[in-house]
Amino acid sequence: MTENNDDNPKIFVDDDWKEEARREKEEADRQTRDVPEAGELPPPSFVELLQMITLQATIALGGYQDPQTGQRIPPNLPAAKHHIGLLEMLEDKTRNNLDDEEKSLLGGMLHELRMAFVQVAGAGPQAAGEAETTNQ
Repeated sequence: MTENNDDNPKIFVDDDWKEEARREKEEADRQTRDVPEAGELPPPSFVELLQMITLQATIALGGYQDPQTGQRIPPNLPAAKHHIGLLEMLEDKTRNNLDDEEKSLLGGMLHELRMAFVQVAGAGPQAAGEAETTNQ
């Protein structure tokens, strides 16, 4: 008579976790190698360029305070529009030449900046009035 061993736990080997662990290790190794020494600048990157332009647009949208006075920097819509236009130009000029991460990042930055621009532009004189009252 044969015994049925259905009550014993069965071990399933899932090879996907091995592949995922390998990818995570490679990413961690890459990030460790990419860390610059103290005083050394990292190599230029497309993402860094996007971040610099986005920062300028955000400042122009009144999203920062003056570090010396602590007062909010008033919106400068023409400058914000210019920096958003720079990102749009980069999107057009680099179409079909970006990896998925760069494309997603650029698209997300443009979307957020456009929404902020519409919000600040819609506030119009009210935003300028807030800036004037904070300057006094």
